[in-house]
Amino acid sequence: MRSTLAVLTCLALAAPVLAQETAGSAQTAPIRTPDTVGTIVSLGIGLVAVIALIYGCAWIIRRMNGMTGMNNNAIKVVSVMALGARERIALIEVGGQQILLGITPSAIRTLHVFDEPVVDAGNPATGDFARRLQSMIGKSWTSPTRNE
Repeated sequence: MRSTLAVLTCLALAAPVLAQETAGSAQTAPIRTPDTVGTIVSLGIGLVAVIALIYGCAWIIRRMNGMTGMNNNAIKVVSVMALGARERIALIEVGGQQILLGITPSAIRTLHVFDEPVVDAGNPATGDFARRLQSMIGKSWTSPTRNE
């Protein structure tokens, strides 16, 4: 065991001396310039491989999302309203019936099941702003003239 330790210590001490000798002999050898065309080709192939990998992963993810459900129109989110930083209520439509859900970070609870739809999912209720904007769009737009 001690002899192995002694040999390793001698090699560790001799390594810098051997490195200096090889560095000295490297100075006498001609300096080779790197092959720039080969480097550029190598980098280009690597770049194409990385881009192909990204597109392949995107394709796989898209295919996996397609397998989750064929009928994405079965559940519709009609409206969502934030009540706090992490609490929300949501009105969803499932099979023609609207359900009011309470959503917290730890649970989702049914608050009420409506017998008839409260809001038409295809045509949500328009607010006052939306009505005023619709009436303005219907009018002809003219630029105001300034009296100078």
